[in-house]
Amino acid sequence: MSAYEVTPIGTIKSSESKTFLKLAPEFIPALQALDGFSHINILWWFSDFDTEEFRSELKTEQPYKKSPEFMGIFATRSPVRPNPIALSTAEIIGIDYQNGIVQIAYIDANDNTPLLDIKPYTPSLDRVETPGVPAWCSHWPQSLEESASFAWENEFNF
Repeated sequence: MSAYEVTPIGTIKSSESKTFLKLAPEFIPALQALDGFSHINILWWFSDFDTEEFRSELKTEQPYKKSPEFMGIFATRSPVRPNPIALSTAEIIGIDYQNGIVQIAYIDANDNTPLLDIKPYTPSLDRVETPGVPAWCSHWPQSLEESASFAWENEFNF
């Protein structure tokens, strides 16, 4: 199997008051024409889970309260995976093109997490009108907006 090299384009900065993406200077020109998009897809590195042990775990014991007793990692949103890559969709609050900063509403990444890529969210490519999900998670919110007020703490076993 081939190895691939991935270079972060910046970091995710997260505090209690705001969350933003800070691009490395050489990547700032890549923000051109992002204005007008309300949301972006963010690829980031689960850096806190990048160990040989975590990368070798392929199944987990019931991470969600109503899920099957055991689940394969690819059936979860767990940070523990063969390649600790995360994908999040976030609302854009503002863009500082001069300094390479994209303020976003929220992301479940820790402060100083490596940022791998940004892609504009486009409904024609990213939205599925009637997605199918297993019965155990069919009560979960149907949108990012509904997720904000959902009691996620009642869903997890950790």
